[in-house]
Amino acid sequence: MAENGFESNDDYEFQLRCLLESPSRGIRTLNIAGEGERRKTAFANALARSLDFPHLLYHDFTDESPPLPDVILPPSRDELGREEPPIEPLDQILSEACAQSEGEPTVLILDQLHAADFREHIRIHRLVSSCYWDVKDGRYFANARHLLLFLISEEPLYHALQKESFRVWINRASERHLDYRPTEFGLTSQAQPLFDALAQLFRELDAAPTRSEFARILSDLQLHVRTTEHLQLSLFGRTEGLERAAIASPEHQSRLTSVVDAAQTLLVTEHIELSGSPDHKRDPE
Repeated sequence: MAENGFESNDDYEFQLRCLLESPSRGIRTLNIAGEGERRKTAFANALARSLDFPHLLYHDFTDESPPLPDVILPPSRDELGREEPPIEPLDQILSEACAQSEGEPTVLILDQLHAADFREHIRIHRLVSSCYWDVKDGRYFANARHLLLFLISEEPLYHALQKESFRVWINRASERHLDYRPTEFGLTSQAQPLFDALAQLFRELDAAPTRSEFARILSDLQLHVRTTEHLQLSLFGRTEGLERAAIASPEHQSRLTSVVDAAQTLLVTEHIELSGSPDHKRDPE
C-alpha cells in the first residue's frame, strides 16, 4: 500500500482477511472510520489500487463539481414531451459500478458519506443487502462476488448500513512503534547511539515515524541539522501527525540535544574513519 500512497506502521492484514475471506450474503462493504480526516481517503485509494481490481470508481458527496461521466446521454422526454431531469452523480456512479461488476471485479469508494441525504444511506443499504440500485424506472444489478464497496464518513453510518459493513479504524498517524537498526539504512554499528537517542525522543513525543519518514530524518541529520532548532523543523516537516507544540516543549529539549550531539559525533567518527582507512592515499608532497 505504501507504493500506492498510504504508509503506516500499523498492520491491517487481519481486518482485510475478515472483510475479503468471510462469508457474505450481500456486497462486501468496508466502513473506513477514524480520526485520519483525508488519510482515510488515502487508505481507501491505496487499498483499492493494491487489490489490483480492473475497475476503481470514486464519488465524493462534498464535491460540488463532480467529473463528467465517460458517456453523456442526451436529455430524454416522457410520453407527454416533458424533459426529464439529468441523472444525479450518485445514480451515475452506482449504476456504472453495478454494470462493471457484472463482468469484472470493481471497487467503489463513497467518500464523505455524512454529507449525503439520509435517504441515500437507506438506498445504499438496500444495494448492499439486495444487490440492486434503482434509477428512475431502471434497475441495475450488482454481482456481489465482484463488487467491493468502501464507505468513508466523519459521522456514524445509518445503523442498518453499519450492521452490513466491516469497520476499520484509521489513525491520524501510525501507533505501532518500530525499532529501526542502522544496518537497515546502510549504516554501521557506529550509528547505534544516534538510533538510541532518536528512539528515546520518539517515545517521549509518543510518535511512531514510518520507515520512509525515519530515513528522511536521518538524511537531514547527516546533511542539514546542526542545532536543536534545526531538528525541530526536520521532525515537524517529516513526521505525519507530530504536533509542532509538542516538539517545541521545553521538557523535550534535553532529548533533542542528545540526538543532535549523537548525530554530530557520528559525522566526526565517519570522517576520522574515512581519512584513516588503509585505502586512503595521501597526496604526494
